[in-house]
Amino acid sequence: MIELKNVSYTVKDGDKEIDILKDINLKIDDRFVAITGPNGGGKSTLAKLIAGIIEPEEGTILFDGQDITHASITDRANMGISYAFQQPVRFKGITVMDLIKLAAGKDISVAGACEYLSEVGLCARDYITREVNASLSGGELKRIEIAMALARSTKLTVFDEPEAGIDLWSFHNLIEVFEKMHEKIKGSIMIISHQERILDIADKIVVISDGRVAAEGRKADILPEVLSGGASCKFFEKRK
Repeated sequence: MIELKNVSYTVKDGDKEIDILKDINLKIDDRFVAITGPNGGGKSTLAKLIAGIIEPEEGTILFDGQDITHASITDRANMGISYAFQQPVRFKGITVMDLIKLAAGKDISVAGACEYLSEVGLCARDYITREVNASLSGGELKRIEIAMALARSTKLTVFDEPEAGIDLWSFHNLIEVFEKMHEKIKGSIMIISHQERILDIADKIVVISDGRVAAEGRKADILPEVLSGGASCKFFEKRK
């Protein structure tokens, strides 16, 4: 699926160079992978490198064996990589129905679009014709974005902290949505999160700390270490 070989990413701060990611070697081919680690450790940068929003300074990124290190966001989307932002984008003048159609890649019916919205706990008749603008809350936008990911059903779907900005009720439903995605889609789901309940439904957990892979492995092996503060995971805050 997706493989990073000796990937590094550096940013400039005045005359200084700051290493955000350092020689990352990582292979993701499980159905459900959770990426966790301390704030500022490089998790979101890793997701953006995979999506093609930024390019690595060094190393290679492979997708299904093909080198996509310098491929554009559009090319990667066409190849089957979806990316959901931590803060979803607002589109004035574009309706929720428009976005669901674009995500599905075909002219689906209102009933078809409504099914995706209902999967994320939204009453379709209240949202289908609404513009994706400031009138929608952060939690509503997050759920609409997840509905789009369901409609796309790509080989790899990357979520950057999908729980951000949603209330407790929505979070409970979010977990159910990911469990359903895990069962239904043929591709892989990669989620960046600190939330124990999201980590608990992953097949594999990867810990990114100080720009490096601090630990990775099956949930049964890594999660207890994360929760106990081992495996370089003392940053972890248990949240319910």
